[in-house]
Amino acid sequence: MLRSLHIRNYILIDSLDINFPEGLVIITGQTGAGKSILLGALGLLAGDKADPSLISEGAESCVVEGEFDTPDGLRIIRRVIYSSGRSRSFIDDCPAQVQELAALSETLFDIHSQHRSLLLTDSAFQLSLLDHYAGNDSLLEECGKVWRELGASRRELLQAQEELRRNKAEADYNEAQFSELDAARLRTGELQELEEDQQALANAEEIRESLTRALGCFSPAEQQGVAESLKEARRSIEHAGRYLNGMKELGDRLESARIELEDIFSEVESYAERTDVSGERLAAVEERLSLLYRLLHKHGCNDIEGLIEAKDRFAKAVNGTEELEERCEAVSSRIKSLESEYSDICSRLHKAREQAAGSFASAVEGHLHFLELERSSFVVELQPGQAGPVGTDSVRFLFSSDGTRPTDVAKCASGGEISRIMLSLKAMMAKFKGMPTLIFDEIDSGVSGSVADKMGQMICEMGTTMQVFSITHLPQVAAKGNAHYLVSKQYKPESGRSSTGVSLLEGEDRVLEIARLLSGENISPEAIANARALMKN
Repeated sequence: MLRSLHIRNYILIDSLDINFPEGLVIITGQTGAGKSILLGALGLLAGDKADPSLISEGAESCVVEGEFDTPDGLRIIRRVIYSSGRSRSFIDDCPAQVQELAALSETLFDIHSQHRSLLLTDSAFQLSLLDHYAGNDSLLEECGKVWRELGASRRELLQAQEELRRNKAEADYNEAQFSELDAARLRTGELQELEEDQQALANAEEIRESLTRALGCFSPAEQQGVAESLKEARRSIEHAGRYLNGMKELGDRLESARIELEDIFSEVESYAERTDVSGERLAAVEERLSLLYRLLHKHGCNDIEGLIEAKDRFAKAVNGTEELEERCEAVSSRIKSLESEYSDICSRLHKAREQAAGSFASAVEGHLHFLELERSSFVVELQPGQAGPVGTDSVRFLFSSDGTRPTDVAKCASGGEISRIMLSLKAMMAKFKGMPTLIFDEIDSGVSGSVADKMGQMICEMGTTMQVFSITHLPQVAAKGNAHYLVSKQYKPESGRSSTGVSLLEGEDRVLEIARLLSGENISPEAIANARALMKN
């Protein structure tokens, strides 16, 4: 239930702090006093669009806050609108999205205003009423879940089929690219090695000539002589070492020099012998380099590693066709299973709706007869509909006020009849939907006399099991409330503007307000007596 409402700087409401009791709460006031402003404030708590024009003149922001008693404890919803156009939402003092407010408010209160009678002509609304009456909540949840899974699977299949189509269209290309790269037998580091080989082979003659000249500086006999001379020098130094310190180290250095010279001569000879001056090896290296350079340019790579990665990609594309075919087959199988499951749920939903339609229509008819539409008939007609998250059924409410053949309610019901039909539906749904608070905004519009009295009885009966707000102009309804609030507008000379306020009416004040509803501004003694009589009934 709505425990309290706190409003600051909202349109004509400067400041309002008001508590509400359980049961039937009546709200009355003269036309233009601001009753719709209260509904607008509650609409903000339900996630309605925020607009800076809602802020009172001269204020920087407006605040609307509602406190609700729920089975889970106290819940607080707050909405703040700033003159800049921004707005902020809070649930239990924690920032929240507007969508979260809308979702929570649906479980806390339901506003039925005059224009919402148009929902009676909406097929989706009609179907939802029948489903709530039939107790189809769990089936609907199951149906919605399977429908969403089915939609996701169908989208996945389309995506996989499109990818498979592209792969097949590019199969020859991918196969050719992979085969070319695979045949190249790519090896990491090969490019650098080949470039070094190519440089050496391209200059082989010059290299061999240089190495030969280096060797020619020393004939074999000279090489042998140098080696022997170094050996002899080492022996002489070691001999002197018997008398001088440090000679041994010099002898070791001479020996190292001799060994190093022999190694140098040997390596120079080896390089000279290995230097290939034939053109065959150079041609082979340049041919291999030409292939690698062409592949690098073709695939936009900087090195062999990049070509290897490209080869792996083409291999995956070639092999991916088979994987995609398997994926399409698996998803198609899943879709078939989901379609079967969806069909079964839709069948169960249809059966449940079919079973509930007759008693639902009879219950509505009973309410309508009570509301003095004694010859009226009400029929719920199930029809095949478009598949969706609530199944494959569509529904039409058919109505006749005089016992003739029922036709679409949108085409035959008058404003007063629509009000009575909607009240009948709300009275039923209050029991099955379990909505904590119902708010009626002049649902009794277009009726009067004994019909209004009976509408008041129905609303009052609803108030025995739940909190119900009724904004009304009818004294027969207003007299039945557990609490009565008056919305009034007063002009404030100090600010030069009018302000809307809400006050609780008790005792004689309430009698006078009901008398005003009976007779207008000129309240007669008879109207007061009539008001007292209405309040006693």
